[in-house]
Amino acid sequence: MITIGKKVPDFTLEDKDGTKHTLSKIKSKYTVIYFYPKDNTPGCTIEAKKFNDKLDEFEKLNATIIGISGGDQKSKNKFCCKHDLKILLLSDDENFSVCKKFECFGKKKFMGREFDGIFRNSYLIDSEMRVIKIYEKAKPAIHAEEILKDIENVENLEE
Repeated sequence: MITIGKKVPDFTLEDKDGTKHTLSKIKSKYTVIYFYPKDNTPGCTIEAKKFNDKLDEFEKLNATIIGISGGDQKSKNKFCCKHDLKILLLSDDENFSVCKKFECFGKKKFMGREFDGIFRNSYLIDSEMRVIKIYEKAKPAIHAEEILKDIENVENLEE
């Protein structure tokens, strides 16, 4: 179980260009790992664009943004090109292994239908891969701003 103060599992996933990225090799002071249901859907597009719009502010705070969902390299490439996204988006495997390790995959309900899917959860972690804060059921329109404020006030979160 992932909890505040505990290390998150390491992973290696591919981006839109097929380049592999390993969490433990990221050298930022902070990393935001956000899970989103699907490329090019309304809520996921809003969330990605909000993170993208704030990318310079995150970088000034030495924070890396990583978005993770299903979908292959082609899907990620299309999503990034269509919306001019510069944030790092990674493709989980067909079994959603990373999503499951982060407890972000399971039964969901939408319009009376039940199905398996990715939960819109995020993790703010430090350079040691320890969880500073967990965000469940994030609101796409305000999530990037919420995390930025938390990073700016991280001393208060870690008390």
